[in-house]
Amino acid sequence: MKAFSLTLIGLISLASATFSQVKPVQKALIKTPTVNCEECKSRIENRLLHEYGMSSVKADYRKHTVSVVYYTDRTNIENIKTALANMGYDADDVSADPEAYKKLPRTCQHVAGDKPVRPKG
Repeated sequence: MKAFSLTLIGLISLASATFSQVKPVQKALIKTPTVNCEECKSRIENRLLHEYGMSSVKADYRKHTVSVVYYTDRTNIENIKTALANMGYDADDVSADPEAYKKLPRTCQHVAGDKPVRPKG
């Protein structure tokens, strides 16, 4: 009976130590007014998932938002906004990098509120 009790106590303490090591995650919603098409959505989701500390990314070009889940011990919201700006997109109060914006496909280069530029042809 003593051995069973000691084994049970050992298992409980081991399980509690394992659960205490869960990484803290945080969710955030970033306004991205310059994201207006499916191509922008795909580009953002693919590139942001490769950023250090990202857990998930969901871009919505109809609502002009990007929702992210990230590990707070690895990155922060300002790093994520900067990554979006470095891709050529506005992110809340962080403006897009002009050089990165010029490198976006022509169909993705448009001012917020305007319709996307469609190539002639």
